[in-house]
Amino acid sequence: MRPVVAISTYLEQARWEEWDLPAALLPAAYAEAVRRSGGLPVLLPPGEAAGTAPDAAGEVLSRVDGLLIAGGADVDPARYGAEPHPRTVAVRPDRDHWETALIREALRQDLPLLGVCRGMQLLNVVLGGTLVQHLPDRVGHHGHAPAPGVFGEHPVELAAGSRLGELLGTKLDGVPTCHHQAVDRLGEGVVAVGWAPDGTVEAIEVPRYGFALGVQWHPEMGDDRAVFAALVERAARRARG
Repeated sequence: MRPVVAISTYLEQARWEEWDLPAALLPAAYAEAVRRSGGLPVLLPPGEAAGTAPDAAGEVLSRVDGLLIAGGADVDPARYGAEPHPRTVAVRPDRDHWETALIREALRQDLPLLGVCRGMQLLNVVLGGTLVQHLPDRVGHHGHAPAPGVFGEHPVELAAGSRLGELLGTKLDGVPTCHHQAVDRLGEGVVAVGWAPDGTVEAIEVPRYGFALGVQWHPEMGDDRAVFAALVERAARRARG
């Protein structure tokens, strides 16, 4: 039996054939990366009311072996006590409260957890951290998100001895990147283990859990799927008991 890895999704207005309706969306590369790594992907769309999300998260995550929080829109800065920056746009409260509930429950269960881009940022926020709301204000360039809908590329240095450093090596020549926000103050128990040349935090780990990692780049868009393979391997180990 393949381990089941749940993946959070977008809820967006979408058009296909003659239809124009709200739809649960996910770039296919996420599910394909899990599948190629030996896992069975299942999608978790937002939609639970804030009051019922924690119970629903507990119910659904008790039936899977791992969790992947996908990228997407900006996290609402109210969740980390900040006023919105003029460039903080398109927040998704439905995703915020659903994925927050999923992350909290995954940590409670010590379920293997990987956050990608927004997913990494939200993991940090859930644990009490904050975000840089518009990264060009901090680093002075747009290299992390060169244009809307366009991936940039930059190297990443990973800490020797970190889990991600052991998985990927300490030097990544170029990773697919598209984000204008980033981790600022680290949450409780969160350790920064990866950095771009400009100092932007590119990877985090929460060592007190068995497998709780975040990467700021988009590994599903690259050639190296080692981080997905590690998530699936840990999920398989959990499934075996």
